Amino acid sequence: MTGTTLSSSQLDPRRRRILIRAWRRGTREMDLMIGRFADDRLVDMPESDLAMFEALIDCQDTDLFEWVTGAKPVPSEQDTAVFRQLREFSLTQPLTR
Repeated sequence: MTGTTLSSSQLDPRRRRILIRAWRRGTREMDLMIGRFADDRLVDMPESDLAMFEALIDCQDTDLFEWVTGAKPVPSEQDTAVFRQLREFSLTQPLTR
């Protein structure tokens, strides 16, 4: 079970791949954080933001978690508009279903 609430039938192949990767992280916390963000934003995400989101999901879960929670500073190359949207989303949305 992926946990996604978004049907992949609504998505083009690139967005489908991103959705699968967003929900199949290394930890459940990151599955929920990244996956729920993808469910909420992926359909309407502009192409330019897709590239930024793909770069974020290429990062290690531990790094991403520490950046989002503020435990470590965000490297400048990852401090993008999409990262800031993800951080805001994660701070305003609980990690429970």
